[in-house]
Amino acid sequence: MSRPEGISLTRKHILVLGGARSGKSQFAQNLARELGGQVLFVATGEAKDEEMEQRITQHRRNRPSSWRTLETPIGVAERIAQEASDAEVIILDCLALLISNLLLYEGDRVTDYCIAEEKMLAEVKKLIDCTNKLDAHFIIVSNEVGLGLVPPNKLGRIYRDLLGRANQLLAKNATEVYLLVAGLPLRIKPATNLLL
Repeated sequence: MSRPEGISLTRKHILVLGGARSGKSQFAQNLARELGGQVLFVATGEAKDEEMEQRITQHRRNRPSSWRTLETPIGVAERIAQEASDAEVIILDCLALLISNLLLYEGDRVTDYCIAEEKMLAEVKKLIDCTNKLDAHFIIVSNEVGLGLVPPNKLGRIYRDLLGRANQLLAKNATEVYLLVAGLPLRIKPATNLLL
């Protein structure tokens, strides 16, 4: 299978997908340790309530203290470009929160699909450009949200559709894609039994 255009032959661009509590974040961190070198951890979550604050605190505890952390809810490509000078591995955790942040940023709820899609495409294109330009391994964590019930409201359906589309764009650009189920990784790219 040919490598996607623009991707370095020596650097990996890995997409890690899975449901909630599937083990995707821990798997991504283990991959980063295996790749070695200076790690920049890019966190997109914001502590807007007590539960989220506890989750963020727990995630911080689970990361090695030697890793640098960049917390940014949107505009991640620009921030990574500014902060990644010595990074050899960059983990973005997670794309699902990034897309949610785009829809809900500054108190607005983007419920027009075309506007929401434009925002998502612009953000993901910049992220893909960033992964292709920087001399670092990238590991991007995202949720696979299209396997359950159809969301009961318009905003939920827009979110599901946009995240699915973003995942597809990043998977196309990735050198490796993994799906985590119950803590077990399944490599789906590269795979000889898939037509990509």
